[in-house]
Amino acid sequence: MNPTAAKPTAATRLRLRITAAAESIVRAGHPWLFADSIHELNRAGQTGELAVIYDRKDKFLAVGLFDPDSPIRVRILHAGKPQTLDAAWWQARLEQALARRRELFDEHTTGYRLIHGESDGWPGLVLDRYDTTLVLKIYTAAWLPRLEEILSLLKEKIPCERIILRLSRNIRSLAERRAPARQDGAILFSHDAGTVPGAPIVFLENGIRFEADVLRGQKTGFFLDQRENRAEVEMLSRGKKVLNAFSFSGGFSVYAARGGAKSVTDLDISAHALASAKRNFALNENFPAVAACRHETIQADAFLWLERAPVKFKFDLIVLDPPSLAKRESERAAAIRAYEKLNSSGIARLERGGILVAGSCSAHVSAAEFFDAVRRAAQKSSRKFTELKTAQHPPDHPAAFKEAEYLKVIYLKFMT
Repeated sequence: MNPTAAKPTAATRLRLRITAAAESIVRAGHPWLFADSIHELNRAGQTGELAVIYDRKDKFLAVGLFDPDSPIRVRILHAGKPQTLDAAWWQARLEQALARRRELFDEHTTGYRLIHGESDGWPGLVLDRYDTTLVLKIYTAAWLPRLEEILSLLKEKIPCERIILRLSRNIRSLAERRAPARQDGAILFSHDAGTVPGAPIVFLENGIRFEADVLRGQKTGFFLDQRENRAEVEMLSRGKKVLNAFSFSGGFSVYAARGGAKSVTDLDISAHALASAKRNFALNENFPAVAACRHETIQADAFLWLERAPVKFKFDLIVLDPPSLAKRESERAAAIRAYEKLNSSGIARLERGGILVAGSCSAHVSAAEFFDAVRRAAQKSSRKFTELKTAQHPPDHPAAFKEAEYLKVIYLKFMT
């Protein structure tokens, strides 16, 4: 990073004072400072500049990225003793994130997260690797003025063929107004002089080949956070008839097939997603078990299909991993009810001895709330069941504060 950009002079430095409650929250390590927590600032702040936060005794408290257009007004980069956020500081911060993953993966896995936002000290920014392609996704406009600095740092520290920019929906229009060349899906760097990939990027996950639509796909192109649960499903699938509801591009399905599933059915409302699932199966026909597995697709609303499909549709293993059902706190209670209803529908589709793999990515629904909703659905079914395990975040998606704890999965086996 450019030291002059990261360290404004004392005369121009943006200075904030915050409420007593917010001071306690920042000292406890929370990375967000909301607008209503600020009771004094020395001037209007600009998007992306560093804001220095002082406590009531005029002592340094923290420093972070300022965003005047976001309810999260400051995203904390550092709290505690004062530090200079110069080029060496940014390099060390990146190296910490890379070191955390260095021993996690071998040559059989070339798709994983390198930077996981706030939990890696890069608030509002994620970086995913798909083979030799890096996808940088930003969730706050505060990073937009710093893209060139970030790009230089990434190119220096991480060998790659290209770097692609993805923008969250809330900042796309702002980014495109300010920098048309920095729109969602832009090629920030390429060894091929900016050539746009002509097809989805293919990467490896535990030896399985998957495609990722890094330019326009959901998230950064693939759901890398379910890697460990996909591997678990592979171990549970031998000889089973498997349903993957909300299947997206068939990640769980290919693992189930490699694990020896008798048949796999992908259920999704998106024809585009189901077409990608078919291609992912084709990419892995080198595995005899995948080639032998009967693969079917059903394009339908998974909620309605599970309720209304003919009784003959029964399965030995069902994966229910819907999109987030609570985008905001006000939707939490309704989401909990929806999870219970959805899993009741799934349980009704299970054969005797069947296994339910139920997932949630709703950050506003806690793990305890989600697991209890699934357990209630199981208890109301009047079927005898046992809980096999629960799971949350994989190591390349650490969750360092409460709001980051979005992923949870529970496994139940029904004996009757």
